[in-house]
Amino acid sequence: MTLHLSSPSFAEGDTIPIKQTADGDDRSPELRWSGAPANTKSFALVCEDPDAPRGTWTHWVLFNVPATGTSLAEGVPTEKELPDGARQGKNDFGKIGYGGPSPPKGKPHRYFFKLYALDTKLDLPAGANRQQMLDAIKGHVLAEAQLMGKYGRS
Repeated sequence: MTLHLSSPSFAEGDTIPIKQTADGDDRSPELRWSGAPANTKSFALVCEDPDAPRGTWTHWVLFNVPATGTSLAEGVPTEKELPDGARQGKNDFGKIGYGGPSPPKGKPHRYFFKLYALDTKLDLPAGANRQQMLDAIKGHVLAEAQLMGKYGRS
């Protein structure tokens, strides 16, 4: 079985709804996954925009999602630690949790939600940044999946 990531909010390659952007309610989209390897100990997630003018922009860092998890509800609270023990990192807006798409006017940007099934829980504090999380997962990724959505302003 292969790890698969999807959202009822938007399909692969489609436009991210305005309510899940900085122009709307800035709520994280609902995400669902399946096909995690049996020995998964936790999940980690990053959302990034590789089309940002200054290089890849991080919109969300989330890790230590329990291995029993198969989804994230829409509008995950922007708190350092969630009730299930998952921790959120700092995005490139300098805030904890999800920061929705906020591209400059012009061509739509691509937003990649990347989910990693890990063979461990990460020994990272809440507030860790994307690079710290990516460094910590090296050698621990059992499977990965991604979902890409687009958003632009005219």
